[in-house]
Amino acid sequence: MRTTARLLTGTALTVAAIGALGAPAAYAGDSEALEVYPSSATPGTTVTVNTLACGKKGRGVGDAQSLGAGDFQLNPSTHKEVVVGQFTVPEHAKPGTYWISVACDNGKTARGELVVKQKGPSGHVRTGVGGSVGPDTTQIAAGAAVLAAAAVGGTWLLRRRASGAQDG
Repeated sequence: MRTTARLLTGTALTVAAIGALGAPAAYAGDSEALEVYPSSATPGTTVTVNTLACGKKGRGVGDAQSLGAGDFQLNPSTHKEVVVGQFTVPEHAKPGTYWISVACDNGKTARGELVVKQKGPSGHVRTGVGGSVGPDTTQIAAGAAVLAAAAVGGTWLLRRRASGAQDG
């Protein structure tokens, strides 16, 4: 099971790395690249986007309406010529791939993809291991009986040996 998980994880990371290297070329004709971090998020996650499209000290307006997050502002960051903005993936967002775009004050645009994943379970997961499952009185009684029998048997053997009532 672990080997399969490692194989799938390695394959997914390789595909993601190849996709990240090829992404800027895909946007070169229409608009500039918009970096989306994290590129895969669940509802409720804050997503940060940045681009060089707006230029030094530029500003822009981001559009995340495709997933229901609305517009957001991009402002100059501490990095040279990079503008940055944030939005939160709405709780009602459905799993899928969404385009996020930015319109800069200088007339340029940038686009990037965000993959929304299904939100995982919260709280304790009933796996049957550890304390994730409530107490079972039958199992507790059986365990206590085994321990009691072992204690009685051990005590009997030690007393028998100590009294010299051994055959042999």
